[in-house]
Amino acid sequence: MDIRKIKKLIELMEESDLTEIEVREGDDTVRISRAGHHAPFVMTPQFPAASPDHVPSVVMESPMVSVEDTHGEVIRAPMVGTFYRAPSPGSPSFVDVGSRVKVGDILCIIESMKMMNEVKAEVAGVVEAVLVRNEDAVEFDQPIFTLT
Repeated sequence: MDIRKIKKLIELMEESDLTEIEVREGDDTVRISRAGHHAPFVMTPQFPAASPDHVPSVVMESPMVSVEDTHGEVIRAPMVGTFYRAPSPGSPSFVDVGSRVKVGDILCIIESMKMMNEVKAEVAGVVEAVLVRNEDAVEFDQPIFTLT
């Protein structure tokens, strides 16, 4: 397959919400997918700027808590993006301090490149601390929760 066609496919993916594309041309097959550990979240919530009728979520469940002050399992951001505690404005948070979670439960969403990515619990436990403010930017591998 012509390399120019492959480059066009990559550009198409970068300009759209596609997560995977596969093209067959005769005996040749090219499959391109976005890297990531989590399936993209289907809906794209629009988070409005703060207004009197829009009150942001609690800034931090455990004020002044750092990873060093906790005892539990640290959950880290799997990618760079924007951290959201709820699926949409006005909706309850996926989890709060004290919430009991099991493996596979959604903890938050990280928006990266206009894609909503669910962060799921990889261990069971109780949320000890939320270490990031709602709508804050997070870095790859940054601690975002601790579970006990």
